[in-house]
Order: sequence, then C-alpha cells, then structure tokens
Amino acid sequence: MNVIGINGSPRKQWNTATLVEKALEGAATRGASTQLFHLYDLSFKGCKSCFACKLRGGASYGRCVLEDGLTPVLDKIAAADALVIGSPIYFGSVTGETRSFMERLLFPYLTYTIPYGTLFPRKIRAAFIYAMNVPEERSKEFGYDYLFKSNERYAQLLLGSAESLYAFDTCQVDDYSKVVIESFDPTHKAKRRSEAFPVDCQRAYELGTRLAGDEAGVGA
Repeated sequence: MNVIGINGSPRKQWNTATLVEKALEGAATRGASTQLFHLYDLSFKGCKSCFACKLRGGASYGRCVLEDGLTPVLDKIAAADALVIGSPIYFGSVTGETRSFMERLLFPYLTYTIPYGTLFPRKIRAAFIYAMNVPEERSKEFGYDYLFKSNERYAQLLLGSAESLYAFDTCQVDDYSKVVIESFDPTHKAKRRSEAFPVDCQRAYELGTRLAGDEAGVGA
C-alpha cells in the first residue's frame, strides 16, 4: 500500500505538518510506504478553466493538461492507495495553495454527466486534517462545517471514501510575547499545546493506521 501525504501549510514543523506526519507514521506501522509533499515547496497554479481535461477525444481527457511542479505529485496520487491532505484554516478556509491543489486534483476527474461521475480509475481512501486556532464551538458558529463536509463530499464522489480530523484551538506560535496577538490567552494556548495537541497527534496516528490497515476493496 502507498499513502501520499500533502502538507498545505507554509510551515513544515508546526501543527498541520506534524499531524500529517503522524498519520503517515501510523500508516507505515501497517506496512504502507509513505511520501510527504509540502505544497509551498512546489511551483504551481490552480485550475485555469481551460477544459482540456474534458475535451471530447482530447489528448488530456481526464487529466490536467498543465505541466508544472504539481504534475508529478498528481501522478503519484493517481497511483496511490490512500491520500492525506492537511491544511490550517486561514480566514475560514484552507490555504490558497491547498485550494489550488484540490482544484487541480479533483476537477479533471469530475464528469458533468447525469448524475455526476468520476474518471478516477480506482477507489482510494482520502482523509483531511484541519488545524485551526478557534475552539470547536466557534468553528461551528463560523460555518466551518460546510467547508469540511463539502470537501468530504467531493472526495467521496471522485476518489472513494473520505474522513476528516480536526485539531481545534491550536497554538499559533511558540512565543506569543514576540507577536501582537491580544485575542488569545498565551497561558491557555500553552496548555492546549502541551495537553490537547498530543491527543490530536495520537488521533492522526490512528487515522493513518485505519487508512492502511485493511486493503480490502482498495484499488477496486
């Protein structure tokens, strides 16, 4: 089994990246080979709406025609058995790079048929990991549930199964005294970092073991 991890955060050693790495660690304990990609290391753009992926008889039908830093990653995902996509929540949504990645990943496989369908050749397992500085109740007040469920629906339609893991009320920086962030209590955040985040990491690890734990149906 091959599991691909996507870090949609600009930071490689903070909440989101750590959680994605933990998921891959969990998958590796079940014998999976894993690979992690940091989107901010890649040079790419989002969907250009050229519709080359939907051109009847076109050479790129069902595949993004753009050739850039994201192309080899998309090829690896097409051959993978599971996919973990991690992103922090910025201004109520995933990062811009994560959004652009998802456009490029999903749109070529979507068929505008009745009902909608997919050109993805197999079924793979997908998981989303979200890290955010707001507590769970505030995330619901802000309508984040719609974003989370929407991403799951598209992944289920186009790739296979999908689940999500949420890390709420995360610590944004390692030293709040160095930045102007008066909206959050540094003591509370430090406590969350020491007590809650390890639990989130364990949940991510267990998510990875689930993704790689039972190969029945994968590739069907």
